[in-house]
Amino acid sequence: GKCSPQRDYVIRAVRTPPKEQQQEESVGPPKLASLDEEWITTHASQVSRMLPGGLLVLGVFMVATPELAKDGQSTLRKLVFSVEKSLSKRRLWKLAEEEVSDRAALQICSATKKVVCRTYDMQDPKSSAKPADWKYQSALTASWLALGCTVNVNIHIPLLATSPNHDLEKNTKNGLNRWSKQIEDSVFLINGQVKDEDTELLEGQKKLRGNTQPSSQFSDVKVLTQLCQGAIARSTATVQVCSGSINLRGAVKCRAYVHNNKPKVKEAIQALKRDIINTLSDRCEILFEDLILNEGLQKKNFEREYHVLPQRLFVPVAGSSVMLSDYKFGDEAAGEIQERFVEMLDQPVQAEDIHIAEDIST
Repeated sequence: GKCSPQRDYVIRAVRTPPKEQQQEESVGPPKLASLDEEWITTHASQVSRMLPGGLLVLGVFMVATPELAKDGQSTLRKLVFSVEKSLSKRRLWKLAEEEVSDRAALQICSATKKVVCRTYDMQDPKSSAKPADWKYQSALTASWLALGCTVNVNIHIPLLATSPNHDLEKNTKNGLNRWSKQIEDSVFLINGQVKDEDTELLEGQKKLRGNTQPSSQFSDVKVLTQLCQGAIARSTATVQVCSGSINLRGAVKCRAYVHNNKPKVKEAIQALKRDIINTLSDRCEILFEDLILNEGLQKKNFEREYHVLPQRLFVPVAGSSVMLSDYKFGDEAAGEIQERFVEMLDQPVQAEDIHIAEDIST
């Protein structure tokens, strides 16, 4: 869902798929002691990859029997902190000071269907629970604004001769960290204009009324990155012996969503920046996972190799104007993507609803 200072907007509550072992052993509902924290945080990370800019994993929910209600709260608290810690480790960006750092713990009684929602401040490990209202709302995302852009990527990451074992994944992450700073410092043109960060995103545009189609609420964005550091920023050159390099090249499609309650330009640009950074970082993670799974990263000789990063695709969320994201390698069939959406997001997807956003050459 999406955070805001006034309230959080949850567009989907996704259950964690049971482990195969749990499915075989399960007779009744799982006990709290049997909950696998690592499995739950891994699922949260997988879901996080499927979220476009502006959307986050907002917390954890649990359906529990009345007798587990009391113990359930302490379990939920632990899981909320574990999930956020796991997600923040993966990010190449940090939450701004003014951003909401509360995350939700939602407990639903399986017998009475009573809902108890509490929030915890992720900045404070000793944070106590704060009660929160949970309300259902129809057409929640109907008026959300979408922004999209294509970013051309050309990143050169040197591999130092002194680097042990050519840790490709670590070196790539370090290179992406440096590149993410460049994205943070970029200039964003929204519908061809540079806008002041503190102005409203829709300033100067006619207000959308009635049954306006979501497509008319889409803003096209161009990203201008600096070729070199400005005169103000001083830098020093370092000469190091390298024995190889990693080059990331191509064009990536990015998308972000902002709420239509007088959104500021700053909020919109921030959401899109994070999607740009996330999508490249996530693809590299997926590629390395695939290499480890299928080939192993240990190579006897380091000759020139080419790997195609997975393509991005978008899928509409049922009952929503928001599109979620996923990635596919060239040889993956639509059926595999459909299975992944059911497993990760508990959402059936029609093959015709899968929109491949990029060419295979990216």
